[in-house]
Amino acid sequence: PAAGWAGCAGRAAGGGGRSLRAKDVTMPAKLPVNFFSTRSPVVDLFRGQLDYADHLRQDSEIALYFFYAPWCGQSVAVREEIEHVASRLSDQVLFVAINCWWNQGKCRKQKHFFYFPVIHLYHRSFGPIEYKGPMSAVYIEKFVRRVMTPLLYISSRSKLLDFLSNYEPGVVGYFEFNASPQPPGYLTFFMSALHSLKKDYLGTVRFGVVTDKHVAEEISLVHSGSVYLHRHVNTSLIYPNDIMNYTAENVCKWALENRELLIRWLRPHGGKSLLLNNELKKGPALLVFIPYNPLAEIQPLLDEITKVALEYHSCNKSQGAEPELQHLGNSDSPAFDSSDPDAHMKLAETFLITKYPCCNTVVLPQWHSISRTHNVCELCINQTLGVKPDKVSVPHCNFFEIETALDSFYLQEHTFFQVVSSSIECSNFLSFYSPFSYYTACCRTVDRHFLSFISSEKTIFQTPKVAFSSHGKKDNADIQNSIPHIEDRNCFIPDLHISGTNITGLSCRTNKTLNLYLLDSNLFWIYAERLGASRSTHLKEFAAIVDLKEELHYVLDQNQSLTGSTLENFIKNFSILYSPLKRHLVDGTSVRVPAERVVAEVTTSTFHHVTLHFIFQNVLLLYYAQWCGFCASLNHIFIQLARLLPPDHFTVARIDITQNDLPWEFMTDRLPTILFFPQQRKDQSVKFSEDFPVSLPHLLRFILHHSSLTSSEPCTKECLHKETVLQQGHISHLEKEIQKLRSEIRALHRAHESLEAQLSEARREEHRLQQQKHTLEKQHKTLQLHSQQLQATYDQKNRELLEMAEKLQELADASENLLKENTLLRILVASREGKLQSKDESKETLQSGQTVADDSSVLVSTALTTEEKRIDRVDTVATEHSNENRTE
Repeated sequence: PAAGWAGCAGRAAGGGGRSLRAKDVTMPAKLPVNFFSTRSPVVDLFRGQLDYADHLRQDSEIALYFFYAPWCGQSVAVREEIEHVASRLSDQVLFVAINCWWNQGKCRKQKHFFYFPVIHLYHRSFGPIEYKGPMSAVYIEKFVRRVMTPLLYISSRSKLLDFLSNYEPGVVGYFEFNASPQPPGYLTFFMSALHSLKKDYLGTVRFGVVTDKHVAEEISLVHSGSVYLHRHVNTSLIYPNDIMNYTAENVCKWALENRELLIRWLRPHGGKSLLLNNELKKGPALLVFIPYNPLAEIQPLLDEITKVALEYHSCNKSQGAEPELQHLGNSDSPAFDSSDPDAHMKLAETFLITKYPCCNTVVLPQWHSISRTHNVCELCINQTLGVKPDKVSVPHCNFFEIETALDSFYLQEHTFFQVVSSSIECSNFLSFYSPFSYYTACCRTVDRHFLSFISSEKTIFQTPKVAFSSHGKKDNADIQNSIPHIEDRNCFIPDLHISGTNITGLSCRTNKTLNLYLLDSNLFWIYAERLGASRSTHLKEFAAIVDLKEELHYVLDQNQSLTGSTLENFIKNFSILYSPLKRHLVDGTSVRVPAERVVAEVTTSTFHHVTLHFIFQNVLLLYYAQWCGFCASLNHIFIQLARLLPPDHFTVARIDITQNDLPWEFMTDRLPTILFFPQQRKDQSVKFSEDFPVSLPHLLRFILHHSSLTSSEPCTKECLHKETVLQQGHISHLEKEIQKLRSEIRALHRAHESLEAQLSEARREEHRLQQQKHTLEKQHKTLQLHSQQLQATYDQKNRELLEMAEKLQELADASENLLKENTLLRILVASREGKLQSKDESKETLQSGQTVADDSSVLVSTALTTEEKRIDRVDTVATEHSNENRTE
């Protein structure tokens, strides 16, 4: 503030022209004042007494330091949040606020922060633990409570199950407190939990302690001091004491490196960051926005999302999603229950077939030129479960097997070519190279525009009606052993007593694996709005899928409530081969344009309606952008073109590609781009060649050439008649336009003649003005000479006046001296007269006095005569000087 004041003072002083000071003047900063209220539970050290804060911390187990700057708006905003947390936890936590901006305080001298505010927490001597999460009271309180109790005490099997069921990774340590009040390794485990909070401010790893031997045996912990890392999908781990030293840093590092994040929270800090960019570059991402309260004990929506994420990542179906949790939750349930003694063996064999399937999707071409449908088949390689010399293990897929299967499939392509069915039809045929394998092809007819997907919630291969037709091999077991599409495998294969959803293990069975992310809609709803969420909604729940590599963006319908089932359907529809999801496109703001506007403005929502839906309308579309200067120069050309073309058959439009998203088949990387959609042939759109300049004649030739092309089918008499009428209409319209142009040309000729007359008059006026200019220039030169002469005379008179003033000053000084001398003489004469009067008593005295008087009279007369002469001389000089002035 002092430097800023000095800069403003320097500018103000410099504005007068000449600086009157030799150095900058700085104003000392004002003394700091209380940042928090005196009644606040927060200790406010507004003078930056960092040493006193450390002294206070010695008497408290938990301390929170709030470093602030008084001028910082963020510090002012967070002040209320800190006070709210302090009002709830001040009896357990010491809250200290330190002004780290006061230049004379120790905090400013010892700390060098790049931003404010900064929150540090201390657990006794351990710290500082910097909090980098959202500056909200609930989040700060949650983090403080985690620092207060970094370890959770697990006293029973039910609490252990709740601890391991959480979506966050869990680390469990087993310590026996019977032998000693502080068993070996406990403090190290305690410090590792604090290290985890220090390295990961999100607190994604939870630490728990088990003291009961029987509870520890449930997770295979036998020896005191053992540490267990629970993972939902992958195998859980036990800390390798024989490989790594048992230290707090090593335990924390081991837990963070081996943790399993099924779902991750994203909390952008509000500044410039690459957080979202780095996460989205990893692959397709499902972003779920939910209102989240960290202090709430029950989170039903979060539990549903966690369950969906767990099922999505549970790839090992033969063992279930979480064998440990199933064992803890229902240890008495039988593994398999069936009246058939061979059912378990058949089911196991069936699962062996489907565990590592070799499948390839084949899209057959259209069977008729007017058809808009395709037959899609899933071709899989199976191992025969019939007679075999030995138990055949399921091999992994290789290119040779898939190539062989495709060769066999295309030899029988006619079987699947003309089949039109809304249900799945599966066919099995033997391999030509191995008697112990055969191929299965499951096909279904699919509309090219996926209209059937939108009207039905089921995917391509998710229908219970399956019709089989055998070609080459007839066996009732084929129905049981055939492999459907990858997304519908659960409809045909029993789950081996696994109670899962249809997306169980889907992340491992598709190449479109999603990364799941959570965001708090109370804090980051602006991101949801940019992704397509409605701003008018009251319930801030939203989900979107973003795929940067494929440039795809899908939004979950906001009319549906955000539940586990809707997320499952959303994920399944994205994962299938022909996704029925509609790509979300950013639509520009709809501006109400006047009805007489000749060039239509197209947005994302009206793109298909304008360009493709009107079959009997020719459409010329211009791609432009607000920053494209050359695009703006084409506006008058398109306006003239729109006025020339008949509006009944031609539409001239434009679209701003910076404000509107387009389907990928209509995207462009250059501006301006001009596309023409001819009538009745919208799929044969043509791009205006870049080799020709964009002008009205070239555009007219381009439109007339491509709009006059005939279709490949022969034209009937009715078609010829319509074409003739259309051409005659075009000709009459062009003739009318030609007449208008001729009348405009005549008007332009008349205007040209009047302009010529005005130009000649202007030239004459210009000649007259030139003459006046020369005359004025001569007069100006004469005036300049006269001005110079006057200036010289003025300078001479000025010098003379200065000399006269000096002479007058000398005369005034001489006159003043004479007046002083005259006064002295008068005093002398008066004194002499007094003495003469006192000497009248004696005669001798009178005589001597008479003599003296005579002498005095002579002197006085002489002095008076001299004075009169000087006065006459002064009067004479003054008279001469006044005469000279009068003469001048």
